[in-house]
Amino acid sequence: MSSDIDLVIFDCDGVLIDSEVISARMLVSELAKRNVNITMDYVTHHFLGRSYPVVLQQIRDEFGVDLPPEFETQYRANLLSAFERDLRPVAGVRNVVEHLAADYCLATSSSPPRLAKSLDITGFTDLFHQRTTTAAEVLHGKPAPDLFLLAAEKRGADPARCLVIEDSENGIKAGLAAGMTVWRFIGGSHLENLRNTRDPAAGASLAFASFDDFYQLRPDLKQELT
Repeated sequence: MSSDIDLVIFDCDGVLIDSEVISARMLVSELAKRNVNITMDYVTHHFLGRSYPVVLQQIRDEFGVDLPPEFETQYRANLLSAFERDLRPVAGVRNVVEHLAADYCLATSSSPPRLAKSLDITGFTDLFHQRTTTAAEVLHGKPAPDLFLLAAEKRGADPARCLVIEDSENGIKAGLAAGMTVWRFIGGSHLENLRNTRDPAAGASLAFASFDDFYQLRPDLKQELT
């Protein structure tokens, strides 16, 4: 069966690994120590899918607070400790990746050190060796298309023949701006409240909550048995 998709681009946090609730709780806690009081809903709306410099700018603009360099150092150290304790891979991801007929890669707003640690903890390092692109490699992060366009360029793929798997609205906007097909994964614990809403896809072609459904949605993307 032929396919119109040559490359599947996976976001990492909230798609491959169930990290967003851990990250959000840690950020809320650390900011509270600096008298910046935000909610989990605020994090989801403003920070999901964004890089750390963008988060800093939002805090500066919204609260008039310039966070010192040691804030990032402490936040990242505490977050990685929480990852070591609580981070889990999203169920079904390995099976999907290992049976893809199309090429695949990963594109994320996470920093390279955080990504490396996340993949190591969840056992995905082998799957994505030399198949990663981070926001550190582009001038403009999500919702700009730069990250996904660079990921496609690295793999020699036409953006129009790429499928992006995203969880955040900023990521969906980035994928669409890149001219790619976008699916929204809503199976992460941070998006439980979206699963029964009227429009969980938020502009994506469709929303799905389990990677066990992936090849039912696109059987043409699965390797044929030989």
